[in-house]
Amino acid sequence: MDPINLLVGLNLFVSMSANLTAAKKGLRTKFTGAKEKPITYLQKVPPNLAALVFVLLILGVFKIFTLPGEYEEQFFNLRVIGLIVFLVFSWVQVYAFKSLGENYSQDIVVFKNHKLHKKGLYGIIRHPQYLSQILSDLGAAVALMSYVAIPVILLFEIPLFILRARYEDKLLEKHFGNEYTAYKKKTGFMIPFVG
Repeated sequence: MDPINLLVGLNLFVSMSANLTAAKKGLRTKFTGAKEKPITYLQKVPPNLAALVFVLLILGVFKIFTLPGEYEEQFFNLRVIGLIVFLVFSWVQVYAFKSLGENYSQDIVVFKNHKLHKKGLYGIIRHPQYLSQILSDLGAAVALMSYVAIPVILLFEIPLFILRARYEDKLLEKHFGNEYTAYKKKTGFMIPFVG
């Protein structure tokens, strides 16, 4: 097996396992009272699309829906850059999920005892989890040279996660009011110092 594909496959497995612990906490929204949980397509479509991309990446590890082998050497440097981006941001995502602690949920939700998390990465940008999801998926797709995953990420995943993050911003601003407005002024949306 190609070493880049092997590294992507191993990291997919390990980082996915690490994310499962955060996901278990996210299941609590089904069992505990939420103060507000809007009904919107943004609750399920972006996470389901991310699951589809995950499946495409697994297939890419086994060279399904990827460019033929002769391109591996030609685009080796690009593949290495994609691998590095994937490795870094898959673990930034794990850190972002875990740092939210009791405020983490897979859903767009405000809990009754919700506290605005402004530490760590969240002190720099408001949505490090979505930025990390996008960059880790894109990095892995480039490393694997997946001609199916790359367009899905660029055309659907990025716009949907941006919409989801904007929706979350509005919900949190509604709930936290001036505290969130002040927080927005100090942080970037998904990129430091940008919106």
